[in-house]
Amino acid sequence: MDRITLTDDLSFSRIVYGMWRLGDDSDTSPDHVRAKIEACLDQGITTLDQADIYGGYMAEEIMGGALTPQLRNRLEIVTKCGIVAPAGRHASAQVKHYDTSRAHIESSVDHSLRLMGIDHIDLLLIHRPDPFMDADETGAALDDLVQSGKVRAVGVSNFRPHDFTLLQSAMKTPLVTNQIEMSLGQVAPFTDGDLAFLQERRIAPMAWSPLGGGALMTGKGGHGPLRTALAALAREQGVDMAAVAVAWLLAHPARIMPVMGTNNINRIKVLSDAAKVDLDRQAWYQLYTLALGREVA
Repeated sequence: MDRITLTDDLSFSRIVYGMWRLGDDSDTSPDHVRAKIEACLDQGITTLDQADIYGGYMAEEIMGGALTPQLRNRLEIVTKCGIVAPAGRHASAQVKHYDTSRAHIESSVDHSLRLMGIDHIDLLLIHRPDPFMDADETGAALDDLVQSGKVRAVGVSNFRPHDFTLLQSAMKTPLVTNQIEMSLGQVAPFTDGDLAFLQERRIAPMAWSPLGGGALMTGKGGHGPLRTALAALAREQGVDMAAVAVAWLLAHPARIMPVMGTNNINRIKVLSDAAKVDLDRQAWYQLYTLALGREVA
């Protein structure tokens, strides 16, 4: 498994295992969760992606119940904060909103550390751009968390370039990634400036929902012809369609890190198949053309 360097002392596995749906599994026992993590490690997938809000603010605790000190030392743990929804510990919230205040960020980090049973977070992301954000306050809070050792690195998720530069302008610590939605079902970042912005700064992006929420695999939402092409390439290369769809992201020079989320242990065991797929420029454009629904101009 290739690795992506984020800072001088932090690197991630090229494919990341996402835990958005961890709490949706019928079996959330420590042994079963540990088996998923071990299946990732067996393939060189060492980076796990969490968020405080996942599972109604329960997914971090579910994962924490499975971690041992030995297991934790083999992993890089990503989590996010900033979304306040009327659920779990925020059940009293009157409206879903974003909170990027110092008090909320610091409280969220302390909760995440306690629930996961760890002494530091490898990467903390601000989950959504906050239209009410005080960049100076948020930036200083993130800088202080890195300085304290509670967090090794910081980044953002779902930020547009202007949101990114605003926050970065108020910080001493570099923002090391932006986790955005990218897939053959969501190709806008390849031309709307989001990906180019990160490439210009040599910042490797993370891609959430790299299979388009599953629509790419089912052919729903107008993806029938694309699915046919994925199936043909999958047969040629001896993998499943999901591996080809993820390989399309891996092939791009931006060093995209797909975040793969599944509770199926058999699917987890073959996540690394995407790294075995060889797509040349014409194959990449064949899939891109089908995703666009037209020829490029």
